[in-house]
Amino acid sequence: MPSDAKPLILIIEDEHDLITLLTYNLEKEGFRVISADDAAGGMAKAEKERPDLILLDWMLPDLTGLELCRQMRKSNLLSKTPVIMLTARGEEVDRIRGLNAGADDYVPKPFSPGELVARIRAVLRRTTGRDEADSLSVAGIDMDLVAHRAHRNGAELKLGPTEFRLLRFFLQNPGRVYSRDKLLDEVWGHDIHVEDRTVDVHIRRLRKALGEPDIIRTVRAAGYALDPEGKISEN
Repeated sequence: MPSDAKPLILIIEDEHDLITLLTYNLEKEGFRVISADDAAGGMAKAEKERPDLILLDWMLPDLTGLELCRQMRKSNLLSKTPVIMLTARGEEVDRIRGLNAGADDYVPKPFSPGELVARIRAVLRRTTGRDEADSLSVAGIDMDLVAHRAHRNGAELKLGPTEFRLLRFFLQNPGRVYSRDKLLDEVWGHDIHVEDRTVDVHIRRLRKALGEPDIIRTVRAAGYALDPEGKISEN
C-alpha cells in the first residue's frame, strides 16, 4: 500500500445490514472497504485485493471464521494480514480459540462502531511494517523478527514472549516516553485486561535480561522509554 493510500479493510460477514453499517462507519473514518458474505468469496477477494486488515465473522454459511482464519495463516499471500474476529461468542474460551487460530484481535458482538474503529487502528499500528523489515537494531541490540531471537552486543538475550514484544516496541520507538496504559494497549492489546503494575513487572524482567548498562528509563509520572543516547531525564 502506498504511504498516502487509505488502508483497505475487507469485511467477511453474512449479515448484509451489518456490512452496510460497518462500511458506512469505516469509510467515514477514512478507510476503503470491500466485503464478501461467505468464506469462499472472502478468501478469493482477500488473495486478489490484499487488504491491510480483515474483519472476519465467526459464523459464516459455508465455513467457520475460525477455520478460514487458519487457512489464511497458511496462505503465502495472507499469512501476515491482520485479522480481527467478530463474533457473538463472548466466552473466554472462544476468545482464546480465536487468538490461537491466528486472529490478531477478537471483538464480541454487540459492539459500538467507535470501539471497532479504535481496535482496527490499534491492530494496524501494531502490525505496521511487518513486511518492511525482518530485523531491528538499536544501540547494540539486534532483534531477528523472523527467528524471534534477540542479542545485545553479540550475546543472546533470554526473553519471554511478553518481554520480546515489549523490547520490539521500544526498539521501534526509541527515545519516546510511553505511559503504562499506552504500553498495555500497544504491547498487550485492548482486549487484554491486566493491571497497570503488570507493565512494571515485565519492565523489571526486561531490564534483567538486557543487563548493564540500563537503557530503559523510568520517567516519573510519565512512564517508560528506551533511551539509547542517555538524553532522557528520569525526574
